[in-house]
Amino acid sequence: MLLSDKYPFLTNYFTQALSAKNRALPQSLLFYGGDFKSQYILAKEIARFLNCQKDKSDDCDCLNCKWIREDAHPAVLVISRVDNKPDDDDSKMVISIKQSQKIKESLVSASEFHRVYIFCDRDDEGNICGLNPRNFQAETANSLLKIIEEPQPGVTFIFLTRYPEDVLPTIISRSQCFFVPSKESVNYDYTPIINIFTEYYNFERNEVFDVSQKLQNLEKEFSAINILDSIQNYIFCLLKSNPDETNFIKHIYYVEEAKKQINLGMRSANVFDQLCLNLIH
Repeated sequence: MLLSDKYPFLTNYFTQALSAKNRALPQSLLFYGGDFKSQYILAKEIARFLNCQKDKSDDCDCLNCKWIREDAHPAVLVISRVDNKPDDDDSKMVISIKQSQKIKESLVSASEFHRVYIFCDRDDEGNICGLNPRNFQAETANSLLKIIEEPQPGVTFIFLTRYPEDVLPTIISRSQCFFVPSKESVNYDYTPIINIFTEYYNFERNEVFDVSQKLQNLEKEFSAINILDSIQNYIFCLLKSNPDETNFIKHIYYVEEAKKQINLGMRSANVFDQLCLNLIH
């Protein structure tokens, strides 16, 4: 499916903005939502439109479009904790100050291309993921503010994240933000927690920390985020079967808050303790 079929409003908006005689596209964009793959494809399509040497069609075969589709364009760069690190940068978990400095140094020289920097994260399998305060820390974000606020012509910054608040407010204030809704079918698998959390709403208050410990023990096999996703999936299924039980909506919110806390670097033991206190009465 073409991106224009999947997201007609967004693609029409950007096509019109990029085609305008006096280009109206902001030079800093922030995409948010749970579908990081589509965010990334949209970012690449913008980069392709900005650099296309022919008619900007979906099937254009010019060299720039070919490079961008193959993630090989010299001026369209993914900036993540693992992509485009300077040779002397040994940081592994964050987008670093050295990466920020490398971008600023590259902008000193002219380019025949429209440069596009796509800021995001990757999981252990290399899939595109969103920025958060843990992988895109304030020090690095602040070091980019001047070039984002006063960008050179021919430069566009694009930030990918799940929630706008996961990015420094000063980045948000300098960017135009767009929600990219998920069009993917959702797999509500909750297998990892099925023997621990099933019918949690019937648990007694004195079981809270025992249940939390069992969730912590699961981290030998699954990440904290995977465990929280499983809990959330289970509650989603409960809500679908019991739409009048509005407490489940509040419980989904509690799990979402727990995921944010993990992304902020809080100890999973503390996060699971608080979550179980919120969910078990």
